[in-house]
Amino acid sequence: MIFIDASFFIAAINKNDQWHEKAGEILPIIKKEEKVTSGLILSESVTLIGSFYGGKTGLKLFDYILDNHEVRYVDKELSLSAMETFLKFDGTLSFADSVSVELMKNLGIERIVSFDSDFDKVDGIMRIH
Repeated sequence: MIFIDASFFIAAINKNDQWHEKAGEILPIIKKEEKVTSGLILSESVTLIGSFYGGKTGLKLFDYILDNHEVRYVDKELSLSAMETFLKFDGTLSFADSVSVELMKNLGIERIVSFDSDFDKVDGIMRIH
């Protein structure tokens, strides 16, 4: 099982993204993996891609994520534990990233596909980039 971050989804679609080529190299490697992401990552990715390429492209990404990933949604309990992580890193890890860290911890996931180096601060997480 592997967690997928917004930076990967965005780089995979946005040909102008500095990580676009690398995302294309990673995609076949993780194709058969069980992939997990969060509702916050879904929102961030669809919103950004929609702003770059329009709503129809945003919808395509939305459908792709829902069809190929287990999406975990944020509830009060997860929000509270993510806030503890957010405070632990004194705000240097975004709240959305803190949610990702907590989800990974809860699900026993140690690997994340992300171009966000902030995850390198977190013990027990291996970033694939």
